[in-house]
Amino acid sequence: MQGMHRSPMQGVSVEFAQHRQYAPGDDTRFLDWKVYGKTDKLYLKQYQKETNLDLAVLVDLSGSMAYASNGWRKFDHAACLAAAMGYLAIKQQDRVSLSLFDDQLRQATRLSNRQGHWRTLVEALSTAELSDPSQAAQGLAHSAENVPHRTDLAAVFDAVVAKLNQRSLIVLISDLFDDPAALERGLARLHFRRHDLIVLQVLDPAELTFPFRSPSEFIGMEAEGRLQLDPAALRSGYLAALQQHLGAIEQITRKYRFDYLLVNTAEPLGPPLSHFMAQRAAGIAKG
Repeated sequence: MQGMHRSPMQGVSVEFAQHRQYAPGDDTRFLDWKVYGKTDKLYLKQYQKETNLDLAVLVDLSGSMAYASNGWRKFDHAACLAAAMGYLAIKQQDRVSLSLFDDQLRQATRLSNRQGHWRTLVEALSTAELSDPSQAAQGLAHSAENVPHRTDLAAVFDAVVAKLNQRSLIVLISDLFDDPAALERGLARLHFRRHDLIVLQVLDPAELTFPFRSPSEFIGMEAEGRLQLDPAALRSGYLAALQQHLGAIEQITRKYRFDYLLVNTAEPLGPPLSHFMAQRAAGIAKG
C-alpha cells in the first residue's frame, strides 16, 4: 500500500524480536539509533524471521583435496559448495565467515552479512593455494612451506571456536582423511560450546570405487611419496578400509547429534545445499 512503512527486511512482513550487540561487519542498516542515544552503545534490531545463528564455513586445503580423477578437484567441489552456502546465507541476512585450513588455520574472513561480503568469500576460495603433491614426490620441494600439509582437525576447531562469540552453525567441508580421533576431539569441543555442525565429507568417485586395474604408480597426496602398486591385489582391502573409515566418521558425527553427509564430486550440488538449508531452518526454529 502506498505510504505504508516497509521493514528493513526487504519488504517481508516481520516483527521485531530482540536486540543484538553490533559486531564489525554487521549491516549498519539495522542499527537502533534510539538505543545508541540512550546507552552510547551500538545494537542491531533482530526480527523473528532472522536466524540467531552465525554461519562459519570451513574448507579443507590439504594436499589430498587436490585429487581429481576427471579434472574436477575435490577442492573445486568444496569451493562451489562454500560459495553457494555463503550466498544463500547472506541473502537471508545471516552473517557468514570462511576459514581455509590444512594442518592449521591458513586464512579466515570476518563474519559479515553485507552483500559485498560474498565477493570476499569467492575471492578467498578462487585464490586459495593447495599443496602440490607431485613436487614433493619428486623431491622438488625443499622448503617446509612447499611440503603438502596433513589435515589436523583438532587444531583447526580450536582456532575457529576461539573466534566465535555466540552459538553458531558450522559447516565443515573436507575429505576427512585424518585420524577420526582428531575429529572427535574437535566435535566434542563444538558440542560443549553448543554449536551446531554439518559435516560434508567430499570424495572423488575414483576414491569411492577404486576402478584402477593395471599396475600403476600412486602418489601420496599428503607427503607419503610415490608407491608402485598392483591395484587389482589391493582393491578389496582398500574398499574395506575405506568403508571402515567412512563408518567411523559418520558414527562420531552422529554421536554428538551433528549432521553428516557423504558428497560425491561426480554428483550435483543440489542435495548438500538442500541439506544445508534444512538445517538452517531447524536452527531458526530452535531460536
